[in-house]
Amino acid sequence: MKEEDKNLENLIEKMMAENTLQSPSADFTSNLMSHILVSEKAKIKPYKPLISISTWIFIGIALVLLISYNVFFAGTQNNLEIGKSYTDKISAILSGIHISKTLLYALLVVPFMILVQIGVLKNYFDKKYQL
Repeated sequence: MKEEDKNLENLIEKMMAENTLQSPSADFTSNLMSHILVSEKAKIKPYKPLISISTWIFIGIALVLLISYNVFFAGTQNNLEIGKSYTDKISAILSGIHISKTLLYALLVVPFMILVQIGVLKNYFDKKYQL
């Protein structure tokens, strides 16, 4: 057994002496880093906002039109009378509607939870698409 181990050890020593240690080229690190940077740039997706510029412009124009209509065409009456007439109309419409406590709580909690989710999703996507 020991003789076989010696023969095996001698064979391994001969093989190690014949083969030299291979080393990478001098610019191996820079070549590797350039390939990594190219692959990372390919993965980055461009940032696209959830609400486009044209939608913001439409919202702005609609808001300006609504305010200008209120100022120019509804300005003939006293503001208190306008508020009272709208309140009376809304009360007449909603007088027959009865809302349960469960539905009322749901109507109050759901918008709050949506706002929380918007914040959480914004942070998630900011971290995901961080440049």
